[in-house]
Amino acid sequence: MSQLHTEETTDTSNAVVVSRLVQSSVKEVWRRLVSDEGANAILGEGGVLGDKGHSWRAADGTYGVVRSYHPLEQIRFSWHAHDGAPGSMVDLRMTAEGEAGTTVEVRHDRLGPDTDPSEIQRRWEEALDRF
Repeated sequence: MSQLHTEETTDTSNAVVVSRLVQSSVKEVWRRLVSDEGANAILGEGGVLGDKGHSWRAADGTYGVVRSYHPLEQIRFSWHAHDGAPGSMVDLRMTAEGEAGTTVEVRHDRLGPDTDPSEIQRRWEEALDRF
């Protein structure tokens, strides 16, 4: 998928939002997202996005549970930086932009007071770049 546009903002409501506009249909983006390769790009090596209630764990120690699973639209999952770390929420949405484009948006909210938003923003920028 080729990148057309990047929008990166740090929300003042203790959330980070990163998005990309890609030249692929929502169906193609979804198919890639739920593949092992796509999930690894987003979650990290070893991370797998399953149905609602599915637990995931990446090799870097991050882990969580899929909270919402709406094919071709959205996946929402809890995210912990490491064992014992407080949980936060990640909402990944896809929106069709014409016939051949899709905006992929990652919103990571409920960040703890000790979390550096710029570090979280960088993590999701890199994840979307890999994706």
